[in-house]
Amino acid sequence: MPSTILWADDEIDLLKPHIMFLKGKGYDVVTACSGADALELAGQQNFDLIILDENMPGLTGLETLQRIKLTSPHIPVIMITKSEEENIMDQAVGNKIADYLIKPVNPNQILLSIKKNLHSDRLVSTQTGSDYRQEFSRISSMIDSASSITDWMNLYRLLVHWEMQLSAADTQMDELLDMQRKDAGTAFAKFIKNNYASWIADKNTPGRPMMSPDIFKNRVFPLLDAGEKVFFILIDNFRLDQWAAVKPLLADTFNFSEELYCSILPTATQYARNAIFSGLMPVDIERMFPDLWVDEDSPEGKNLNESPMIATQFERYRRQCRFSYTKINDSAAGEKLLREFSNLLDNDLNVIVFNFIDMLSHARTESRMIRELAANNAAYRSLSESWFRHSPAIEIFRRIAAKGYKIVLTTDHGTVRVDNPVKVVGDKNTNTNLRYKIGKNLAYNARQVYEVKQPGRLGLPAPNVSSTYIFATGRDFFAYPNNYNYYVQYYDGTFQHGGISPEEMLIPIITLTAK
Repeated sequence: MPSTILWADDEIDLLKPHIMFLKGKGYDVVTACSGADALELAGQQNFDLIILDENMPGLTGLETLQRIKLTSPHIPVIMITKSEEENIMDQAVGNKIADYLIKPVNPNQILLSIKKNLHSDRLVSTQTGSDYRQEFSRISSMIDSASSITDWMNLYRLLVHWEMQLSAADTQMDELLDMQRKDAGTAFAKFIKNNYASWIADKNTPGRPMMSPDIFKNRVFPLLDAGEKVFFILIDNFRLDQWAAVKPLLADTFNFSEELYCSILPTATQYARNAIFSGLMPVDIERMFPDLWVDEDSPEGKNLNESPMIATQFERYRRQCRFSYTKINDSAAGEKLLREFSNLLDNDLNVIVFNFIDMLSHARTESRMIRELAANNAAYRSLSESWFRHSPAIEIFRRIAAKGYKIVLTTDHGTVRVDNPVKVVGDKNTNTNLRYKIGKNLAYNARQVYEVKQPGRLGLPAPNVSSTYIFATGRDFFAYPNNYNYYVQYYDGTFQHGGISPEEMLIPIITLTAK
């Protein structure tokens, strides 16, 4: 069925060649000679798009636009005018005009604007699908040939790019990309198994990436040394695709320097975040600061000592730094920080931790309603973007920009949507995380996991002499044989962390500079 267009212009007879051109392109064009006639027609008939002349007698184009938007805000409106006055453009844009053309216009200009507003989804889907088909072989080749962490970071960026492009376009190619993501997860796990231990053993190992304990030394200290006031903001469970969803909300305020770094294992708060704040691997935290380390089987919260850990890192490097630490678990805490923002301005460094996305991932596991709202990666990103847009977080960023301070934004680990259960048996002291287990009596298929029988080699503490760590890879999650079917059904499709995947380990770190 052809699209129907209403075109209102007091000199409509002079536009017959343009109208005939559009009809020749398959559009049904209805004409009006005034704003009043256009409103009457719009009340009687459904139109896909409306074209308005701005300078009409009686109701002007802008006045007609305002009335159309009251009753039919979904209809795109193109305004055509002889005037180049900026205030008219501003009013049109403020009324959410679809496009603004300056006379004289040729038929192809109008056709392009119509295509942009009526057919962009179909055209984008067609082009996106075509572009991805051309990229498919190259991505497969990159998966097969990736031999360094830089290769994997570049590949992961590309996979995230295409996931976001395809999820925004109806291309029917999501399954094809999902297959490539699975292949990449399997190959990435092999790469980590072959290289991770050497990265931990020697920081000077060729090809070693920046890792959790390096963040302050490599990205925060140089800014402080340059005399900058710095905010270090950590959003828990903040993946690269979630950053890409949030980034446009900050683009008018900041310039970005974007990188990926590699989280340590396990990709869990107790290990990765404590490594960031202390600048140490977990085994060293336990040895040097036993009062600050919390064992897996302790009922105490695993991230209660973050501020003292930051202090130990400054002391070890013999650095004088006045810093604050704030954890934000809800909107009330964010609003409180905004009210007391001026108290932070004399500090050299202010550390802020946002826990919302972590809580969202756990809520999605526990709540059927949240599962429906975040049914897949695209919906999960959308919820993350909505939280950022409507929470105090975005205003905190703007306040920092207004003061001209630097921001280092990062996370401790990402999450992966799991869908493949792997059986494991452990005693009552085994931890509950679905992506890694630590225990002394674990039973499992060693070919299905990354097995670590000497935790110290990976910088990890061993609660017992015979403690073993095992890590899930790809999209696997650990399930107990007891009540297996219920357990699998409950956790299938949930977002988990702690194991080995690009989503969990290759995570963003961004330096934001106010424009």
